[in-house]
Amino acid sequence: MAENNQYLTFSLAEEIFALDISSVREVLELASITRIPRTPSYMRGVINLRGHAVPVLELRRKFGMPAVEDTVNTCIIIVEVELDGDTTIIGTLVDSVREVFEMGQDTIEAAPRMGTAIKSEFIKGMGRQGEHFVIILDVNRIFSAEELAEVASSAPVSAPAEAAAHQIAS
Repeated sequence: MAENNQYLTFSLAEEIFALDISSVREVLELASITRIPRTPSYMRGVINLRGHAVPVLELRRKFGMPAVEDTVNTCIIIVEVELDGDTTIIGTLVDSVREVFEMGQDTIEAAPRMGTAIKSEFIKGMGRQGEHFVIILDVNRIFSAEELAEVASSAPVSAPAEAAAHQIAS
C-alpha cells in the first residue's frame, strides 16, 4: 500500500510548488513587513507574529525569478526550518497559495537535472496535480545555515522578542 503525503501547493510566476505540510505552521495574508537595511536581496524584512519578530524571505528572489508587485493573492507561508539540530521559524513570501494536496510517494519522481529556474538540490521531487507538474521543495535545503544566521543577525531584536525567538527555536 502506497504512503500518501500532504503538501501545501503555491505558485511563483507560472510554476506550481509544494511544501510538505508537516513543515508549514500557517498561511498569512500579506501583512506589514518592516524592511531591514543591508540585508540580502531575498530578505523582505520582518513581521510581528503574535509578538515575535519573524524574518520574511522572498522565494522569487531566492530562486532568481524577477520581482513583481504584491497582489491581493500574495501570501506569507510560515514554515519551520531544521538547521544544525535547531528549529527556526521563517516566513516565505509567495505569489499565491493554492491548496493542500495529497500525493502518493509512488507518484513522485526524482528531481530533474535541468529545466527549472531553481537549483535541483532545493527540490525533493516532481509530482503531478491534474495536468500540471508540481515542484516539491525541501524547505530545509532552500536556505543554508549561513544565510539564516545572516538573516537572524540582521533582524532587530528587542529583549522580549529575543526571549520569544529563543523559545520558538527551542
